[in-house]
Amino acid sequence: MSRPAELPYIIAVDFDGCLCKDEYPNIGRPNKRIIRKLIRRQRKGAKLILWTCREGRLLQQALRWCMGEGLYFNHVNCNSPERAAYYQSDCRKIGADEYWDDKARRVIAK
Repeated sequence: MSRPAELPYIIAVDFDGCLCKDEYPNIGRPNKRIIRKLIRRQRKGAKLILWTCREGRLLQQALRWCMGEGLYFNHVNCNSPERAAYYQSDCRKIGADEYWDDKARRVIAK
């Protein structure tokens, strides 16, 4: 299913192991290459969702760390309001056009 033209392009990105080296619950060194790519994509109009299992104090630390790297998110662990309104649903699965995760494996049905 392709994205309706009226919806923003969304990238959901994981924190540990993707934006930084995985040293959970600590924060590892930044993955500067990924961070630069995300900032460029956001400048071109993509919306970013931080998609992480971190919550509470650990999530707030991660968000402050990201801001220190110049990376700001449109949403955190939730769907964009545009998608929820368009689909008349705010399901638990984060809706995105791309998912960036260090543990991802692309699955193609044939």
